[in-house]
Amino acid sequence: MGAQLRTERLLLRPALARDAGALHAIFVQPEAMAYWSRPPHAEMAETHDWLAGMIAIPPDQGEDFIVTLDARVIGKAGFWRFPEIGFILDPAFWGQGYAQEALEAVIGRAFAVHRLPHVTADVDPRNRRSLALLARLGFQETGRAARTWHVGGVWCDSIYLRLDAPE
Repeated sequence: MGAQLRTERLLLRPALARDAGALHAIFVQPEAMAYWSRPPHAEMAETHDWLAGMIAIPPDQGEDFIVTLDARVIGKAGFWRFPEIGFILDPAFWGQGYAQEALEAVIGRAFAVHRLPHVTADVDPRNRRSLALLARLGFQETGRAARTWHVGGVWCDSIYLRLDAPE
């Protein structure tokens, strides 16, 4: 089993096939998926495929974690491909600092263990919560682009952000 990260309240661990049901419960929620790179999952097969991709990430290319609170899956945080960070949390757990806690651990590991020179993010400009969270973590805007993602028949824009490794 891969690396596990413990924070004050969370355990971040590698994904397992048995996480499909808990992730699907998040991925079917329009609120959770509002600014994701694909529409809410209509079928469990979509979640199984997505999870299989997460599990198969080559260690030299990325590292993604299941975020758990008291052994309950509440989301995911990590790198599908270095250096771009990605995260999603069950809306029932928004506004309680869990996403920030998880991202601090993941980013700290990326800088310390993987020696990434920087971490990037691609965020829909309408996603004010994620933009505010990343700003609190020290990310700086590096650019913007229009019509970068076509999700559910709608074109979405991108704000590009970057956090440099500590000196």
